[in-house]
Amino acid sequence: MSAPTKPKAPRKPRAKSAAKPAPEAAAPAAPHDEATLEAIVRGRLSDPFAVLGPHADAGRPALTVFAPDAGEVEAIDAKGKVLAALERIHPEGVFHTRFARRKAMPAYRLRLRAGEHVWEKEDPFRFGPVLGEMDEYLLAEGRHEELWTKLGAHVCSHEGVEGVSFGLWAPNARRVSVVGHFNAWDGRRHPMRKRLGGGLWELFVPGMGPGEIYKFEIVGAYGEVLPLKADPLAFRMEVPPGNASIVAAPMDRPWGDGAWTKKGREDLRGKPVSIYEVHLGSWRRGDDDRMLSYAEVGPMLADYVEEMGFTHVEFLPLSEHPFAPSWGYQPIGMFAPTSRFGEPRDFAAMVDHLHQRDIGVIMDWVPAHFPSDEHGLARFDGTALYEHEDPRLGFHKDWNTLIYNFGRNEVSNFLRASALYWLNEFHVDALRVDAVASMLYLDYSRDAGEWIPNRHGGRENLDAIDFLRDVNRQVGERSTGQTIAEESTAFPGVSRPVDEGGLGFDFKWNMGWMHDTLQYIQEDPINRRWHHDKMTFGLHYAFSENFVLPISHDEVVHGKGSLLGKMPGDRWQKFANLRAYLGWMWTHPGKKLLFMGSEFGQDREWSHDRSLDWHLLDDDSHKGIQRLVRDLNRVYRDNPGLHRLDCDPSGFRWIDGGDADNNVFSFLRMGGDGDPAVAVICNMAPVLREDFRVGLPSDGAWKEIFNSDATEYGGTGSGNGGRVSADGEGWHGQPVSASLTLPPLACVILRPDA
Repeated sequence: MSAPTKPKAPRKPRAKSAAKPAPEAAAPAAPHDEATLEAIVRGRLSDPFAVLGPHADAGRPALTVFAPDAGEVEAIDAKGKVLAALERIHPEGVFHTRFARRKAMPAYRLRLRAGEHVWEKEDPFRFGPVLGEMDEYLLAEGRHEELWTKLGAHVCSHEGVEGVSFGLWAPNARRVSVVGHFNAWDGRRHPMRKRLGGGLWELFVPGMGPGEIYKFEIVGAYGEVLPLKADPLAFRMEVPPGNASIVAAPMDRPWGDGAWTKKGREDLRGKPVSIYEVHLGSWRRGDDDRMLSYAEVGPMLADYVEEMGFTHVEFLPLSEHPFAPSWGYQPIGMFAPTSRFGEPRDFAAMVDHLHQRDIGVIMDWVPAHFPSDEHGLARFDGTALYEHEDPRLGFHKDWNTLIYNFGRNEVSNFLRASALYWLNEFHVDALRVDAVASMLYLDYSRDAGEWIPNRHGGRENLDAIDFLRDVNRQVGERSTGQTIAEESTAFPGVSRPVDEGGLGFDFKWNMGWMHDTLQYIQEDPINRRWHHDKMTFGLHYAFSENFVLPISHDEVVHGKGSLLGKMPGDRWQKFANLRAYLGWMWTHPGKKLLFMGSEFGQDREWSHDRSLDWHLLDDDSHKGIQRLVRDLNRVYRDNPGLHRLDCDPSGFRWIDGGDADNNVFSFLRMGGDGDPAVAVICNMAPVLREDFRVGLPSDGAWKEIFNSDATEYGGTGSGNGGRVSADGEGWHGQPVSASLTLPPLACVILRPDA
């Protein structure tokens, strides 16, 4: 007999397939108060991370999402399973849910629907901060020397997700948002997290990558929505007239200039330095007058500079600027190579190529002022943040620009970091700092009553002086780069070390030399005897600074004509005067700088809107000037007497600096350490002088290594047959002398023929 069976329990009825249970039973949403909801939809959240994203609600995790373009919002897991459907709690797109059965917020993404359109995305408000407390501290102290590694837009991986982190300094803003095509330029959608300590704002936007256009929408200190602002630390910007910032691709390109950079920081005072100053947009143009790109112009420029024997290229500012006729001297992108010629990596490739051809790169850098364009730094957070509030301190009436507040820690930090950025990230060798004189003096170009004295009652801008010293100190300590001051006053110690009381620049432009000698050479030769001191006066202070002799872009614009056009006389005399003047410049103590076009006698005044007149090289006279500059660079480089003691008074001695009646100047250049002296004789009169006796320091044969009147340069071919004999009596205080033929309007260089 079988054992009795246990009765079966009745089956539970199956749920109908149309009534699937929710992935998780969500407790009724706990809506935010009405004021908070209004702040969300009106874009007035000053602390968005306190409201949006995941939070605790009655001891349970909750989620609030603002999605004005969605009809439905769900939280899903990594496999796409729905974790919760969010409830719309405001008709303009605020959604909320509370996870009643969970103690911790699950990992989630968002799935959104609008009609038949469905898309997924990460919630930017679920991510933690990217910036740290040390960033806040260093910025407030003004000591975040690699500021560009934190602020700006950075492609990165954060908490395991790819995206872009944004960082901004705007301490007086009530709200800051990142806007762009990615969010329909709606400032409500991506408000940033405010770091209360230093006025920093930050946001990680998941899923974003290089090439995305963006700006910042800022609600100012008084509640006003400001015009959209470009990123002060943008690494790439739109091609003007566009002015939005662009997320730049990481600078991970390989560099090939290791042989150049391993030399480290060189002391250039005793080396030949011959600088070719270039405005990149008008050096050469392509077909249909098209500006060439960094990639196109780099190899062409390297070929030309190498052929001509220049040691360095100096670029007029290549940081982004909205107004082309400013030539870059009114920049807005202090960390962005101008997009007119390509992307940042293209600029880096051009620098790399020049270095591989043994050509140094100098770039003009403009920390003195900035334009008042509304998308730039002007009243950035609704207050005078980067500039001074008082126009007597904060406005340049000459240029209609604003002056940085150098005494504010964060502003000086911003500028200092810009300098280090160009030197370290782009391997630029030196920065030529523009308009230093305007920084040093509070009364620069101001009438009485238009400026405010410093705390001691003086006219010196003490904050700017401290800033410049600090920049130069940091450049010396944190890079292999150097700095050159464009400074036109007698401010003492511009190129002396900071610890010796100087400003710490490596070199200073000799503006006095340039003004005096150009004034002399423009005189009709018959009048030059009355202006002889214009050529000699510079030797009284030639060694007070480490000087660069500049014939720059400033001398060939604004009605000043070309360098050739300044020369007096008929056509032959114009070219002869220019050849003699360039000979004087290349033999005078100081490093050399020549603006493009002057090396072949550009006829027309320079214009940034067109190419140089390269067709002039079909003319023998212009071709001769080009050959002369090429040979001057070679003679300058190959003769230590012409460069080794450029910054030392022992490297110069007059033979006769007082022969005003004959318009003749003669002097010796010495290199020391057994280097032979070089004798220079310049005849600035259109008269051939035969049997002209000149004292020399040693007897024997002297070789004529340069004559600006040579036929290959377009001259008459007068001279000394390439050699003279110093066998005459003592003369000009020298032990021996030689009888020379001095060509008209010419410079002759002699060297002992060992």
